[in-house]
Amino acid sequence: MQRINYPKRENWEEILKRPTQTVADIEATVTSVFSEVKDGGDTIVRDYTEKFDKIRLDSFVVSKNELENASAQIPEDLKDAISLAKGNILRFHTAQKTKKVQLDTMPGVSCWQEKRPIQKVGLYIPGGTAPLFSTILMLAVPAKIAGCEEIILCTPPDENGEVNPAILYTANLCGITKVFKVGGIQAVAGMTFGTETIPKVYKIFGPGNQYVTVAKQLATKYGVAIDMPAGPSELLVVADDTAEPSFVASDLLSQAEHGADSQVILVSTSENLLNKVTKEIEDQLKELPRKTIAEKAIANSKLILVEDDVTAIDLINVYGPEHFIVCVENDSFYINNIQNAGSVFIGNYTPESAGDYASGTNHTLPTNGYAKQYSGVNLDSFMKSMTFQKITKEGIKGIGNAVELMAEAEGLQAHKNAMTLRLKSIN
Repeated sequence: MQRINYPKRENWEEILKRPTQTVADIEATVTSVFSEVKDGGDTIVRDYTEKFDKIRLDSFVVSKNELENASAQIPEDLKDAISLAKGNILRFHTAQKTKKVQLDTMPGVSCWQEKRPIQKVGLYIPGGTAPLFSTILMLAVPAKIAGCEEIILCTPPDENGEVNPAILYTANLCGITKVFKVGGIQAVAGMTFGTETIPKVYKIFGPGNQYVTVAKQLATKYGVAIDMPAGPSELLVVADDTAEPSFVASDLLSQAEHGADSQVILVSTSENLLNKVTKEIEDQLKELPRKTIAEKAIANSKLILVEDDVTAIDLINVYGPEHFIVCVENDSFYINNIQNAGSVFIGNYTPESAGDYASGTNHTLPTNGYAKQYSGVNLDSFMKSMTFQKITKEGIKGIGNAVELMAEAEGLQAHKNAMTLRLKSIN
């Protein structure tokens, strides 16, 4: 990891750059695939599945038998773990339900707000080097709580045309019956336009590589919403001498193993802590099965020594990390002053991996600095807020003249007339 001591504020933006950027050739590829899928449907999806996933499928549909038979391929202890995680996620997201907001803004003018589920949603679940069945829990559970009418799931097949059994088991456990063996750009395009097999949806959720990320962003140009423009995973840890160096190193490596384009950052006011963590990373890295991937991510990562807590929190808010771990004596300072982070983990015994799997919070979070303006996925991500109003004759008398005057001042005579006619009818 690159070591940076007391960086000047004018250099922060350069120092904190992410290792990947959306580049023109990715956009060109995504645009081309989208155009082909829009016109060619299943045939084009099948061609690209063969090209990228090395298998030509007669059907993308995961059968009911495949979903049900996956259970026999999952160890009982893993089933228990998935069940525990599902229960915590269900409890936390159920608690996010809100009541209808209703009041009379003045006599005779009643306004209220209610929430309605998004009717059709698509879940994208990566299935490559790390089949993220945990993401199904994070997306399907709140979608079910929200009451979404149609939930479809797309995930890439392996070279044998199979889907990881943990993905199928978790989908079935969550009540997802429409699962398709399609990944990458072609999956996002299929959910955007709809094909003979894949339904069109109103909003797409889920993480993916750079191509999937750009594809989701392109989907918004065709009237399909997305959860957020999430890209490669990232983690920032702030720690002092009260932190356990081995824990800090393990957290940094837990994100580094996601992918070569992941990034981890350690910020500290203690040079001693940085030295100890560096040694721990070297030792722990040797034992990781995904060592090669983690090493590439570590090469993109930083150890930053700063003067004090105020400087540290300012730098962290500029970065806006997806995951933010606080392991310092004065943790309340960071809790109270963090403005830009997807999810915050506090104390030596709160690893980021707990949130990734089973604590109950959602792990689908904004990356690449988008934590400055986006929230992580939550129950409201699957819902829309709708406002209602009902005005009586008394209410019309109360606000009528104000509406007339404001409409006339904006030069919108028909708006004024709509109110004037009503006022005349009750006078």
